[in-house]
Amino acid sequence: QVHLVESGGGLVQPGGSLRLSCVASGSISSINTMAWHRQAPGKERESVASVRRDGTTDYIASVKGRFTISRDNVKGTADLQMNHLNEEDTAVYYCEADSLGLRNGVWVAERHWGQGTLVTVSS
Repeated sequence: QVHLVESGGGLVQPGGSLRLSCVASGSISSINTMAWHRQAPGKERESVASVRRDGTTDYIASVKGRFTISRDNVKGTADLQMNHLNEEDTAVYYCEADSLGLRNGVWVAERHWGQGTLVTVSS
């Protein structure tokens, strides 16, 4: 089992920066991809950035060049550095991890979610 805890959200002015952190506990060696998603009020949840175990990253177009995702496989952490924030970035940000583990001789793929952290960009 994998448990995720996010931190780092808060209120920031447009143009400012925040760094979100996600710490995984449990079977961190079973984690493949880690990602950050967000859900703005009245909108569907969207994937913002992801990082594979080998360090390969993906970003949605609206955050490319502004956000950077990084991870530490040993510590089981995934951080999201967010720069040049604007009001459209206001949302609850969720950490997500995909794991693949052996249970009773069967490989089981699971998706795990954190509880979310609120980011508000406002002047």
